[in-house]
Amino acid sequence: MDEKHRLRIGRKIRELREAANLTQDQLAEMTGLKKPNLSRIENGKYNTGLDILSRIAEALGKKLDIV
Repeated sequence: MDEKHRLRIGRKIRELREAANLTQDQLAEMTGLKKPNLSRIENGKYNTGLDILSRIAEALGKKLDIV
């Protein structure tokens, strides 16, 4: 995944997290991630797999839709 896509996905995760009134600490705890890793994902600095993205989506009440 290139940086452009990582940034887009990270921005969307941050947007959904903030819309749900969750802090990074709260979302990290809900997903079993460490806060620094979640921060890197939101900032497009970390290339993550579908399993982690799925956990984040589930915690935010969303689902991954790959069509």
